[in-house]
Amino acid sequence: MDHAAEHLDPTAPAPSSASSSAVAEVNAWLASLAAEAGGAGGAGGRGGGAAAELSLGPDPTPRGVAYLRALAAASQARSRAAGIAAAGLRAQAAEYRAEAARLREALERAGLSRDALPPPAAAAARAVAAVANLLAIRDTEMSSFVVASADLSLRRAEVEEKRDKVHKESKALLDYTRKAINKLTELKKMLEKFKNDVEKQQEEQMADWQTKLVMMDSKERQYILQVSNYKAMLNRVGYTPEINHGVLMEMAEHKKDLERKTKPIADTLRSYQDLPPDKALAALAIEDKKRQYAAAEKYLEDVLQSALTTTGL
Repeated sequence: MDHAAEHLDPTAPAPSSASSSAVAEVNAWLASLAAEAGGAGGAGGRGGGAAAELSLGPDPTPRGVAYLRALAAASQARSRAAGIAAAGLRAQAAEYRAEAARLREALERAGLSRDALPPPAAAAARAVAAVANLLAIRDTEMSSFVVASADLSLRRAEVEEKRDKVHKESKALLDYTRKAINKLTELKKMLEKFKNDVEKQQEEQMADWQTKLVMMDSKERQYILQVSNYKAMLNRVGYTPEINHGVLMEMAEHKKDLERKTKPIADTLRSYQDLPPDKALAALAIEDKKRQYAAAEKYLEDVLQSALTTTGL
C-alpha cells in the first residue's frame, strides 16, 4: 500500500509529454475495468459502451497519464495480491471439504452419521461444534481444546485486568468529577458572595461619592465666592494684570530702601515729640535741658575726681 502511495504521489514531477506506450497501457487498463464491469452486469453491448467511455481523450495531459498509469500499476498489484490470496483460500476450502468428506464417510462406516445419532448425541455434537467454532479450532483433539481453553483463560485474564483498570480509572474519574462538582459549587457560592459584596461596595461607594460631590459642590461655590471677593478687593486696591511678582518684589525692595533712608529722620522727629508746641516754651525747655546736661557733666566730673583722689591715696 505504501508502494502504491508512492506511485500515486500527485506532487511528483510529471513528464514533459505523454508517450504512446503509457497512453496505450492506461487505455488497456481502462478497457479491462470496463470489460469486468460489463461482465459483472451481464450485458456485453453495455460493456463495450463503458469501454469506449473509459478510454483517454485525444489529447491527454502528461500529468494525468502519469497519475492514471501509477493508479493502474497499484490496482494491478492489488488485483494480483487478491488473486493469490483467493487462490490460497480456495485451496484451503477444498482441503477442508475433502477432510469433511473423509470424516463423514468414516462416521457413516462406524454408524455415527448425523442422522443415525440419537438426539442427545446430536445435541452434544452440535455443542462440541459450537464450542469449536467459538474457540476457533478445526479438530476435536483434546490438546486443541486445552490450548484454546488456556488461550481463552489468558484472554479472560487480560479482559479482567483491563476491566479492573477501567474500573479504577472510572472510579478515579468519578472521584475527580465529584471533587470538581464540589469545587464548582464552592466557586458558585463564592461568586454569589462576591456579587453581593460588590453590589454592597458599589452602593457604599456611590453613597460616598454622592456625599463627596455635595461637599465639592459647596466648596466650589465657596471658592467661586472667594475668587469674586478677591477680584473685587484687587479692583479696589488698583491691581492690574501688569503687576506681577517681579514688580511686587521691586516695590518691596524700594519700600525697604525708603524705610532705611527715612529711619534717621523719623528717629529725630521722634526725639522732638516731647517739645511743647510754643516757641517760648520750647526755648525754656531747651534751656532746662542744657542745665540738666551741665549738671550731669559736673556730677560726672566730681565722681571722676573723687575716684582719682581715692586711687592716689
